[in-house]
Amino acid sequence: SFIDATYEGDLMARAGVSYTIGRESNDKYDELYNGVIPGRVSGPYGKATREREWSVNVDPYVTPGRPSSGLLPEVNGVGHAVAGTGDDKVQAYCFRLCLTQNIDNQLPLYEPEGYDPARYELMARLQALEPWQRLRNGFIISSMPRGKTDINNYGLVGFSSNYVGKNFDYPGADYETRASIWDEHKKYQQGLLWFLATDERIPQHIRQEMQSWGYCRDEFLDTGGWPHQLYIREARRMVSDFVMTEHECVGKRKIEDGIAMGGYALDSHVVQRVVVDGHVENEGNISIYGFDPYYISYRAMTPKREEINNLLVPVCLSSSHAAYGSLRMEPVFMALGQSAGVASYLATDSDVSVQEVDAGAIQNQLIKNPLVNKKIPREFAKILPFKK
Repeated sequence: SFIDATYEGDLMARAGVSYTIGRESNDKYDELYNGVIPGRVSGPYGKATREREWSVNVDPYVTPGRPSSGLLPEVNGVGHAVAGTGDDKVQAYCFRLCLTQNIDNQLPLYEPEGYDPARYELMARLQALEPWQRLRNGFIISSMPRGKTDINNYGLVGFSSNYVGKNFDYPGADYETRASIWDEHKKYQQGLLWFLATDERIPQHIRQEMQSWGYCRDEFLDTGGWPHQLYIREARRMVSDFVMTEHECVGKRKIEDGIAMGGYALDSHVVQRVVVDGHVENEGNISIYGFDPYYISYRAMTPKREEINNLLVPVCLSSSHAAYGSLRMEPVFMALGQSAGVASYLATDSDVSVQEVDAGAIQNQLIKNPLVNKKIPREFAKILPFKK
């Protein structure tokens, strides 16, 4: 048996398994938070409200006020489809950056090849209208050990480290095309840091703070401190006989064959940056919370019976775009990966298809795990409907 644990679902696709890329319409699975999402939708499930990511009206045209002058770089188009409409677009990617302010361990920021400050005109106009007080106004900067950080895109501002709208071809692309998309993401993000550190249109205090950061001398030694992994938030998603949707995530439909748990919000980053009523707006961002941890069905890891019987897909599992926003967390992938390993063993040991493996047998193996029994036996046994 085989396990496709890639972020892109390459083995799954080449094996002829059904999959989808992009966003379903809300009508597909009777969901509330799928398809096109104007602006940002945030709040408890069923009670979320819409808000803007651009808190000020930033002009999107090369010559302000003149549509005939063309759109600025990093604006993807004019307008968007009706809310709830499905499409083949995917949420934005970026690199999670490990930087440091420790001078002794610093590699300085540098101007990347092909740098063009004009592509960051949106950032300059944003700063002119509503200047940041500090870098944390525009990035999530999480402290890490030894004076390092994990820096991620901040979804409450219109312009951050996400390279918006430039990854649509990535999920199904060949390796050469993916490498090119990867490289463009790198150039965009390196250029953004350099722009914030050097361009005079950026407030001086922001430039000084940006200049205080550098790449880590002792991280990613073969790439000059740059991360090896592009943050693939979502790519292909399998379509099997069972599809996880927001209904399972929020507890509206019960899962009997749970082999892992999720608990994060239904969360999607921005999908595209467009012109609405003469100013820039982001589209696609959701953050829906207010529900309990939920079970993930074993069937969501198994392809359709008629397609293949010896493959498990714990990462690009069968789910809607809305549900995948919660499922796509690394701890969930770890739990699903462990369960896939157990299921693979059970399938080969009993000489049955992966679809025929009893979820209860997987649950029993997880309960017997010495690490689980050592750390959280009572709580684990109490909340999960595992057979003992």
